Amino acid sequence: MRELVDGIFTWPWFSERHGYDFNGYLVRHPAGNVCIDPVQPDEASLEAITRAGVASVVLTNRNHVRQANLIRSRTGARVAIHAADAAYARDQGAIIDGTLDDERIGPFSVVPMPGKSPGEIALHWPERRILVLGDAAVGNPPGSLSLLPEKVIDDLARLRQSLRDVASLNPDIVLVGDGHPILSSGGAALRALVASFPT
Repeated sequence: MRELVDGIFTWPWFSERHGYDFNGYLVRHPAGNVCIDPVQPDEASLEAITRAGVASVVLTNRNHVRQANLIRSRTGARVAIHAADAAYARDQGAIIDGTLDDERIGPFSVVPMPGKSPGEIALHWPERRILVLGDAAVGNPPGSLSLLPEKVIDDLARLRQSLRDVASLNPDIVLVGDGHPILSSGGAALRALVASFPT
């Protein structure tokens, strides 16, 4: 596990199928640490996560169940996901303790991002201009954002509109669940993605 930016740690799990990393995040916060989309950690990372403590595990979408149950069992964290994706996540074996809509969790505002799935969300930390995207966009190729294949997107038009809306937040840092995080000029990368959409 490494510190990506001040107080935000990440650990990867390489997907052979996709050819890039899936990313888990641990965000330190005085109100309680937040773990986002936790992928399989190695032993050292799991020990570090357990030692730091986790108040909440946030799943940004139904496909990011990943190792939520492991983090929950090791830390006692509550696992939350948007209500529209909760049933699917439970069907994948996730233990869900609560649902998210338009609210705050730790330092983040929850931003609904329907399209990839009905309950896709982003997490926005306005004071630090940080945006966390789950499957709404992936960091591939490095330094850029792209969409997942259309066959895995429920509603492409709605996803594009969600990304148009969130681009107005003008983040500097964009942390992605899949691919390479963008640690500066993330707003420009997001606007470039939106500009590529058909009008």
